[in-house]
Amino acid sequence: MLNAYYLYKLSWVFYRCKIPILPKIIKLICFLVYNSSIPYQCKLGKGTRFAYNGIAVVLHKRTKMGINCTIGTNVTIGGRSGHFEVPVIGDNVYIATGAKILGPIVIGNNVTVGANAVVIDHVPNNAIVAGIPAKIIKYKSE
Repeated sequence: MLNAYYLYKLSWVFYRCKIPILPKIIKLICFLVYNSSIPYQCKLGKGTRFAYNGIAVVLHKRTKMGINCTIGTNVTIGGRSGHFEVPVIGDNVYIATGAKILGPIVIGNNVTVGANAVVIDHVPNNAIVAGIPAKIIKYKSE
């Protein structure tokens, strides 16, 4: 089924094959259909899913994300003023609707980011974070 992740993967393949114009056209189609900015330069791991086809998701072009991540609607992952680096997200991360992950931070593996949370600090493995700014509210038991 056609969704924002499928369009991203298609544009990424064309980008890797050094076909200059097609990735930009596909990114524009994704923006027009889903109101999402998912650049073909970012690295999304296998098994990444977007809730509701990726409506209003904004990712920085240098974003790196592990495998099996789920991203809710209206999520922003990007830089922060005064910093060049952008977030690096681990494996099996769930980012709920409206969350913002900003700046040079690392989100560990098996993390859950609560709805509308603003994450501006590193998050260790197996944590659940929520709030503005996001704080650890619980650790997942293994």
